[in-house]
Amino acid sequence: MNWTDTKIFGVKWSRLLLNIQQTLYMVGWALLIGTVIGFLLALALVLTRKGGILRGKAAAAVHTVLNLYVNVVRSVPFVILLVTIMPFTRMLMGTTIGSTAALVPLVLYISPYLARLIENSLLECSPGIIEAAQAMGANVFQVIRYFMIPETLGSMVLALTTGTIGLLGASAMAGYVGGGGVGDLALTYGYEKMNTALMILTVVILIVIVQLIQLLGSFISGRLRAHQS
Repeated sequence: MNWTDTKIFGVKWSRLLLNIQQTLYMVGWALLIGTVIGFLLALALVLTRKGGILRGKAAAAVHTVLNLYVNVVRSVPFVILLVTIMPFTRMLMGTTIGSTAALVPLVLYISPYLARLIENSLLECSPGIIEAAQAMGANVFQVIRYFMIPETLGSMVLALTTGTIGLLGASAMAGYVGGGGVGDLALTYGYEKMNTALMILTVVILIVIVQLIQLLGSFISGRLRAHQS
């Protein structure tokens, strides 16, 4: 008998491992895509804000629109967002069931969240450094690439760590609509079958994952900050 067929709290190990894998899949891909979108949003918000590098009416209009978008999406609880955009998810993915389909609401949810966190990190870059870079003739891309990002990289890692933990919680909620993962395990095999022991196990699993993420993020951030100093 294969050890994966043995049961723990009424659930096969194979099922438990599959749900953990689904959670890591959703968090990993949503974080990757959401970080790219969030970074671009944050960069646009910082560059077009009042007193930013890009100025003028067009820049102010862009900042107003992006700022409104970020605030609106961040104000909607994930469960409500998840249900609201189901038609869009079905149109885009062909289904609303499964871990891959859950990536659509997860990315839509996490990208504005990360944008605000990364924006705060980028704003930690001293205006004096930016002014000095511009005085030396650096263009916008060079200011971003060689001054803003290196100066705030450690802070951005901590921001991504916080965002990843928030995303993990959202991925657990995706289980309510068939997204799979640890949340689905807790709902289907724990709550609906009144299996308290299994629900506690899922909580322990999530706590362990969060601790590992936090330790890794803090370690990388510490190394980057030490390198900067």
